[in-house]
Amino acid sequence: MKILRYALAFFAGALVAGFVVAGLESLGHAVYPPPQGLDPGDVEQIKAAVAAMPVGALLFVLFAWVAGAYAGGLVATLLAPGRRGLLAAGVGALVLAAVVANLAMIPHPLWFAAVAIVAVLAGTSLAVLSGRRRDRALAGA
Repeated sequence: MKILRYALAFFAGALVAGFVVAGLESLGHAVYPPPQGLDPGDVEQIKAAVAAMPVGALLFVLFAWVAGAYAGGLVATLLAPGRRGLLAAGVGALVLAAVVANLAMIPHPLWFAAVAIVAVLAGTSLAVLSGRRRDRALAGA
């Protein structure tokens, strides 16, 4: 039964991470609208749009990725007893894999790619630490 609970906690965390990323990126598009007529299916247009993005728009994307890793990891830690850090790390690894895939498909400024990877790892680490802190608090109670 624990395996099922861990799987559901991981799935819920991954789902929350995806919703947080999508929601914050949508907010970023509202603040920094993409170019008129941009075809999301045209990789070359996407590459050109990213190359022309202002720093603020890139920071929205960065924040979305980090917040997604943290929120998804935190949800996973809250839903599963024990193994909280492992589940948060798993959700963070999933977000990191998506970030790396995005960075590989669409060229971003080098500074952004480096900061994004480190920041997603930091967001994941905060979720892991939150899970461990909660485990210790529950063990001491």
